[in-house]
Amino acid sequence: MADPSIERFRRVVSAAASHLEERRQEVNDLNVFPVADGDTGDNMALTLRAVSDELDRLDGQLVDEIGRTELVNALARAALMGARGNSGVILSQIVRGAAEELASRPGELVDPMLVAAAFARAADAAYESVREPAEGTMLTVFREMAHSISRRLAHMDETRLQPTASPAEQDALLAELLEDAVRDGEAAVARTPEQLEILRESGVVDAGAYGLVVILAGVVAGLRGDAAPSALTHYLPATDTRPHHVDSRYRYCTNFIVTGSGMDTRSFAPRLEELGDSVLVVGDEATLKVHVHTDEPEAAMALFEHTGRVSQLDVADMREQIAERSARLQAGRCAAVAVVSGGGMRELYEGLGAFVVDGGETFNPSIYDLLAAIHEVPSEEVLVFPNNPNVMMAADRAVELSDKQARVVRCDSQQAGVTALVELDPTAAIDENERRIMAALEGIRAGSVAPAARDDPKGRFVRGDAVGFVGDEIVAWGGAGSTLAETTARLAEGAEILTVISGEGAPIALSELEGHSPDGVELELHEGGQPHYWWLLAAQ
Repeated sequence: MADPSIERFRRVVSAAASHLEERRQEVNDLNVFPVADGDTGDNMALTLRAVSDELDRLDGQLVDEIGRTELVNALARAALMGARGNSGVILSQIVRGAAEELASRPGELVDPMLVAAAFARAADAAYESVREPAEGTMLTVFREMAHSISRRLAHMDETRLQPTASPAEQDALLAELLEDAVRDGEAAVARTPEQLEILRESGVVDAGAYGLVVILAGVVAGLRGDAAPSALTHYLPATDTRPHHVDSRYRYCTNFIVTGSGMDTRSFAPRLEELGDSVLVVGDEATLKVHVHTDEPEAAMALFEHTGRVSQLDVADMREQIAERSARLQAGRCAAVAVVSGGGMRELYEGLGAFVVDGGETFNPSIYDLLAAIHEVPSEEVLVFPNNPNVMMAADRAVELSDKQARVVRCDSQQAGVTALVELDPTAAIDENERRIMAALEGIRAGSVAPAARDDPKGRFVRGDAVGFVGDEIVAWGGAGSTLAETTARLAEGAEILTVISGEGAPIALSELEGHSPDGVELELHEGGQPHYWWLLAAQ
């Protein structure tokens, strides 16, 4: 009879966790959806670690002593309690779905038939955990691997194990089955950019999907007793680390556990969505795992204060994570220094990996401010974005004085600079980066809407009226709403994407602009906090 010891579970989970740990940073660096916070590998590793810890706690016992139902349920609960972030919570639901199927078949050996059923149920559980599933993610790839196993059954000579099967026979048969699923999973991962636009734009595959294939390859190695799994494709980091525009407005990735009785997962999600997005509420009537991206973690927890006890709170600042990830990825051959003004604008540039010089309200950094930034950048080549005509001369002089190879990008607006900066490749030479960025700038038209500082000599507007610009040309004036609408319409002619960056004192909230983009133009909205300009605009 197959070996019923906990050690067999530990061996497989340990191999999967070890393999993920080896590639954890690679998975992190692929992370751009739903937010480019670079922690997908970390979150999946934490979930596996929780399962490993639970197996360590049960070390030395036999499955028959505990009962397989009790064992797999304990592992599913451990995964739930240890999960963090979207990827970790979804992985915990994959574990839960598989556990429920294994628990429903007491007395059956874990053979290809049971594995196929467990994968199918796990895929369903993963999809059910997400209110608005997106294709091209770990959900898609796990479903493809589940389908691969089902297809493989039709071509296997032996799909059921006899009670007398040895542990070695069981392991060999399962490894053969799952190895095909790994290969099909790799192919599905490679297709994810075709299914999700943000992946295609960023030049990456889905991080969570890749993480799942890494884990399953580790499982195969554990079943075979190999020191290392079969080779998997390696992927380079994202070339565009912008947070996905739908999710960029919330700051904190918030996770916590709620314990109580008679709880209904469905009743809490709508209320959490009023506070943020990326909402996941999973678990059962006694234990819920809550995940939400929000600016108000305390308010999210308060929703449960009369329902149960909130514990294991984990709050991560996604903006800091994005900046740290970008700084690490950009610390390559070539980096960017950018002069900016406004807290939100700083975050946008840092999110793209730039090293920021604060221009202040006057947008007038000194030569030595710029020179110090060039020297501080941990790269041998530096491109400087002045982002204002008044900064060009200071930037030119700083570049002349620098010992590094540095050049000034002839960019005279923050909105054009942040749009073109996505072309920066930290691994490429300065010549290549300068060429790519200048080509991008040629395809960008910049505009703005600002309150008039004085009455117009031609009598078109008075101080305080809104004035709209396309480049340096005044194209609209009057009320804020009508001026913004006319300016964006003029700017967006022939464009595909229009970026709107809201500034200090803007009289119309960004949320009110959603759904009001010119026909056929995708609208990207950001809080910039820049002084003097209500809205900075860039069309491409």
